[in-house]
Amino acid sequence: MEKLSNPQVTIATIKKYDFAFQKKFGQNFLIDEHVLNKIIGAAGVTKDDMVLEIGPGFGTLTQYLAESAREVVAVEIDKALIPVLNETLADYDNVTVINDDILKVDIEGLVNERNDGKPVKVVANLPYYITTPIIMGLLENHVPVDNITVMVQKEVAERMQAGPGTKDYGALSLAVQYYAKPYIAANVPPNCFIPRPNVGSAVIRLELFDAPPVKVIDERLMFQMIRASFNQRRKTLQNSIVNGGVSVTKDRIVAALKRMELSETIRGEALTLSQFAELANLLSEERDS
Repeated sequence: MEKLSNPQVTIATIKKYDFAFQKKFGQNFLIDEHVLNKIIGAAGVTKDDMVLEIGPGFGTLTQYLAESAREVVAVEIDKALIPVLNETLADYDNVTVINDDILKVDIEGLVNERNDGKPVKVVANLPYYITTPIIMGLLENHVPVDNITVMVQKEVAERMQAGPGTKDYGALSLAVQYYAKPYIAANVPPNCFIPRPNVGSAVIRLELFDAPPVKVIDERLMFQMIRASFNQRRKTLQNSIVNGGVSVTKDRIVAALKRMELSETIRGEALTLSQFAELANLLSEERDS
């Protein structure tokens, strides 16, 4: 069949299946060939690759992935889309569609079975309401992934790559940058989708590190402090950590900040990832001693 990147083909498919867009699944389907090629290029997909696609929708991006990759496994939560995908992907024998919730799929088992445990590339036009849980699930569970290239809300993409002292800098910035190097590959206006979203979008690539860029004794403590700092970002770092329920005293935080030659009135938004790691390490060493 003709590609779904042609808006007329997508509109005809909607009518043929009398498809009703589900707001609960955040469905906005791409209809722009230029953007689709940008995604494929940013992900660096080759004929050696297995690609895991999250939320294929009608299969618009899947068609392009299938032509570039060795194999594509597409996970779609909406069972109403399965008959549509059976038609739109009928010409591609290297695509497997799984009707499931990506947050419940055993991705590691899938990678071991289909790709001999070698890292896969993850590509997705993500539902905006569940972007962060999906990305953090992939990163925190240490799934064998080479890179993650996803369409997300532009504001979220900017937060992922933001640095200290900027308004977009926050817990998500630090969490993503602990696991991966982010860069925005393209900004995408609303008219590239059916139906049009109310916000701008961006394609962001996360290139996963072999090992985190900082060494930290207690990851859990570091991320507890990071979340507490940005939950009350207008307060001083020491106050937001103590008020945030982290089991450490104000005196210990002040002493650690002094050793780091930082002001005791500093806010969390001013600290880099390496400074958060150093602070967590100083507090861990004192606790363990």
